[in-house]
Amino acid sequence: MATVDIRQVRKAFGSTQILHGVSVAIEDGQFVVLVGPSGCGKSTLLRMLAGLENITGGEIAIGGRVVNNVPPKDRDIAMVFQNYALYPHMTVFQNMAFSMKLAGAPREVMEREVQKAAKILGLEQLLHRFPRQLSGGQRQRVAMGRAIVRNPQVFLFDEPLSNLDAKLRVQMRAEIKELHQRLKVTTVYVTHDQIEAMTMADLIVVMNHGRVEQAGQPLELYDRPANLFVAGFIGSPAMNMMEGRVEGGSFRGPGDVAWPLPLNGAPPPGGEVIYGIRPEHLRLDPEGLPATVHVVEPTGSETQVLMHVGGANLIGAFRERIIAKPGEILKVSPETSLVHLFDKGTGQRVGN
Repeated sequence: MATVDIRQVRKAFGSTQILHGVSVAIEDGQFVVLVGPSGCGKSTLLRMLAGLENITGGEIAIGGRVVNNVPPKDRDIAMVFQNYALYPHMTVFQNMAFSMKLAGAPREVMEREVQKAAKILGLEQLLHRFPRQLSGGQRQRVAMGRAIVRNPQVFLFDEPLSNLDAKLRVQMRAEIKELHQRLKVTTVYVTHDQIEAMTMADLIVVMNHGRVEQAGQPLELYDRPANLFVAGFIGSPAMNMMEGRVEGGSFRGPGDVAWPLPLNGAPPPGGEVIYGIRPEHLRLDPEGLPATVHVVEPTGSETQVLMHVGGANLIGAFRERIIAKPGEILKVSPETSLVHLFDKGTGQRVGN
């Protein structure tokens, strides 16, 4: 196991800047998720960690050793790819043992390590099969097993679940998290799926346009987003946001509707701000603001309602089983302790 230190790392392809001085400190044994939209630079950063991309500027250190010019095979890392990257003409055993064979490991050592990894991953009965005879989830386990037998200092995962169906993704992310808890190997995991990030990570690094917007524990990012981008990216459905102004002890939003200010102990700024409230933090309230129903979407565990309040389109996520038709009126109020204000000019969150 090892720490990973990314210090002011930059990447450029010609005159095009991809990463702009990214810094992340990863502790020994930590599970870190790099998350962000397509094109934000997260996969490029992972490939630089693996040694598959050159570093334009800055430093990457693994276990205290700067690896900028160290070949991938000498970095003591193992990478699991999105497309599994299995050899089709090799059995599961041969795929998992391949790196050990290249290193000249004795047959008995390969047998022992492959059997150990197969037991961890539930592959013991599949070692004689070829990749074409496996399901998507089984192939992903083989790719993980191939990484485990190397006994690396750091695991790197590049969107490993994106080719799986929804049910299998849920199952596999739990298995990967359980595997990490068992092996306690430092892990860097790339995904564009914020649900994966929230459920798996010890530390989430939110990236956008080659920069780190915020790094923190999952609930820290959910409860205290640093800016508008993080607030809108973390959480599903996304946070409701309204432009308006603070006036007379309340927020005046679209349609001049008065919304209560957040109870976070911060003096509300004057002038124009952006008011944020998550769909799950709206509640039905007989004394609340009138909301015109547009669409009702029952999901089983909750009911999502697309509604119109003043001049704003909002989504509410309610635990109640709401039966309402388009055009009907519901009364809603925000949980004022969970409201956020953002500076309209800078996009930064205001308050504690």
